[in-house]
Amino acid sequence: MSRFDSALGLIGNTPLVDISGISPNPSVTILAKLEGQNPGGSVKDRVALSMVEDAEKNGDLKPGQTILESSSGNTGIGLALVATVKGYPIKIVLPENVSIERKQLLELWGAEIISTPGSEGSNGAMRHAKELAEQHPEYWYPFQYGNAANPRAHYEGTGPEIWRDAPEVTHFVAGLGTAGTLIGVGTFLKEQNPDLQIWAIEPPLGEMVDGLKNFDEGFVPPVFLDGNGYELLNRKKAIGIRASLEYTRKLRDVGVFAGISSGAVAAGAAKCAEEIDSGTIVIVIADGGWKYLSTGAWTDDLDAVEERAKGIIYF
Repeated sequence: MSRFDSALGLIGNTPLVDISGISPNPSVTILAKLEGQNPGGSVKDRVALSMVEDAEKNGDLKPGQTILESSSGNTGIGLALVATVKGYPIKIVLPENVSIERKQLLELWGAEIISTPGSEGSNGAMRHAKELAEQHPEYWYPFQYGNAANPRAHYEGTGPEIWRDAPEVTHFVAGLGTAGTLIGVGTFLKEQNPDLQIWAIEPPLGEMVDGLKNFDEGFVPPVFLDGNGYELLNRKKAIGIRASLEYTRKLRDVGVFAGISSGAVAAGAAKCAEEIDSGTIVIVIADGGWKYLSTGAWTDDLDAVEERAKGIIYF
């Protein structure tokens, strides 16, 4: 067993597991990287640590300075974990209609929650955080959507880990959110194999699937533009809440207890598998299902859960 100086040393080097049981094509292998194994429970632990350590290195974040960021859950939780270990106070701007577990986890890690209207989603939380940052220049505002340390965490960590464990990968399928995972991992993997395909998963136009974004609705993260995202992508697929929930349950059936955005990405991987003759698809399971149990996503009638999603941010 390895020994680490702190829990932050546990971030990264997550396992890759074969979930080909969800593949509709027997000639296509699907592998899932289990980011819920990070100490804060999600892939955003990597981003949080990368942004904080980058800011410490360049002098933007000083001892005792308050961290301010917007989040629909996972980035805030990751930042709160890192802030607790490193001794920074932290404020998280959060839509009021996220699942109760996300609020509890933020409070557990000592974050002060600033609520914004649920109807405005994560974009509304982001706008409010920007306003607060302008009013309080003494805060450090990482702005995950435009912070180069976000995709760098995946270019230097997640991508090389995938290539180390699955050099046979032919397709990488990822959700469009901040686009950090897609840009960082996708850029690294295409440098190793230019023929590798990058597929992005987004919600249908006009459908609010928080945590994932349809860029045609207006806001395109600077991370995506700076990383030449349009040139990097080979395909985009729209996955709605119903398919996301169905595939969250399919993941359970192969032993992976995952969050609902991971269900969307898994559904996208299954579509990819239907459309290719053979290959190996890798997806990132962004987090575990623990913080979504209150939604009833695994136990309630799917019609009821889908309807409930209009009022609760599941992603």
